[in-house]
Formats: sequence, structure tokens, C-alpha cells
Amino acid sequence: MTVRALLIEDDETIAEPLVEGLGRYGLMVGHVGTGAAGLEGPYGDIVLLDLGLPDMDGIDVCRGIRQVSDVPIIMLTARGEEADRVLGLELGADDYLAKPFSMRELIARIRAVTRRSQRATSTAAAPAAPAPTATGPATAVTTPATAVTPPAAAQPPPREQEPLVVDRRTRQVWVGGAPVTLTPKEFELLALLTEDPGAVYSRQQILDRVWDPHFHGPTKTLDVHIATLRRKLGDPAWIQTLRGVGFRLAVHSGVPAGAPAGAPSGVPSGVPEAARP
Repeated sequence: MTVRALLIEDDETIAEPLVEGLGRYGLMVGHVGTGAAGLEGPYGDIVLLDLGLPDMDGIDVCRGIRQVSDVPIIMLTARGEEADRVLGLELGADDYLAKPFSMRELIARIRAVTRRSQRATSTAAAPAAPAPTATGPATAVTTPATAVTPPAAAQPPPREQEPLVVDRRTRQVWVGGAPVTLTPKEFELLALLTEDPGAVYSRQQILDRVWDPHFHGPTKTLDVHIATLRRKLGDPAWIQTLRGVGFRLAVHSGVPAGAPAGAPSGVPSGVPEAARP
């Protein structure tokens, strides 16, 4: 079966030889030069995504694709920092290839990623085991459902989120009564965002408050921590990104309920529960 690939790359001097080279290996390659065009698809069987796009960061393109599709994604980029690789993988990329790279290595990675994807698809499509008979005791097994997010235009209303409780005194966090284990920096970042739910904090404000006013490390360190927090809280919607501005803790309607016994409460309705000091 011919593999169909979508190449999202703005540099024609890189894109043209890639399309030609991949074609020699039997791939059908569609090419677009912007993140917006890439998000429109079609994605084919695999997406080859450059991070340095002219209209938007490739990290945001990866996030957008992953919200609507499980298509394998390989990031192609000149960025060599570990933080970029970690962030891309945290957001759902399947592999990461730093420029410059050889065509043989790219083909090998494409084959490896598509093999894993095909195995996962075959496993998911396997027929269910026959129902247990009445000859012995029955064991109930609950399998978590896999939610497939439809395209933005057809998305259902957002589901009600579990209450979020942040106790600064004990440095503990709960979501829906379940404890969440955070590193010291992750807790300080979340505590800062809960000081004023809905308020936007710029990157520099967060780096100054959570790290150090004289921090000179890679700013992607912040993105890595944001991505990890979203994963640990169980829903990316808790922390919203305002492109070019900063981050904020989402404000949700309704009165939260179900906080664990002894956990602080008393935050006005309409915001996630965030314990005050």
C-alpha cells in the first residue's frame, strides 16, 4: 500500500528535494508551506512537520492536528534544544528528526512510525473476545473509552470539568478528589496561575515569578512545564494559551463539587477551585 504523506515546510529549497526523494521511495507527498494550510489537511498516513513556519509555531500545528486526528507526526526542525524535542513529544508527535538529516534516516523513521501506527490500528480493530458463559463466576472488566475529538466545526459542547483544588499551605493538588503529584516548579507555576483564574500571565511574568528575574535558559522550558501540567491535570483545557500574549487558567461556569475531605474551598463559583493561602 502506498504511504501518503503531508509535508508542512515553508523552505522550498528543502521541500522540493524532500518531495522528490520521498517519491523515489514510493511515497505520495502533498506539500504546503504554512501551518494554517497544514491544519486544513488532508493529513494522509503521516505528517512531516517543520517547526519554523512563517505564520505559526509548528508546536501549535502539532497540537491542532492532534486535537482532531491520531495521524503519526514526525517533526523536522533545525532546533536542536532538548526542550523542543520534549515539548513536541509531550504534545503528541511520534518522532523528532533534527536537520540536517539523510533521506535514508527519514525513510527508516517513516517506516518505523507507520508500522507502529498500523499495529495499533489492527489491535483496536481486532474482534472482541466471546462473552463469558454461565459456567463460572463472571469478572467485570471496564475498558476506558477512547474519545475521538471531531473537527472544530462539529465539536459538542465542552464537558463539565472536575473541580481543581490547589492548597498552597501543604503544596498539594487535587482534581476531582484525586491527588495530583507535581514537581516543585510545576506546583509553583500552577499556584501562580490560580492566584487570579482567567487573568493572563505573560511568559516573562511567569519566568520572573516561577524561575528567576535573571533566568537566561531556553524559554521553551516554560512550554515543557505547561505541557506536563496539562497532562497531569487530565485535560489540556485547564491552561489556555493566548498566542503572542501568555497563559491563563481557564474559568468554568458552575459550582465545583467533590473536593476531598479536608481540602480548602470557598472560591467563588464560576472559577476552578483554587485554594487561597
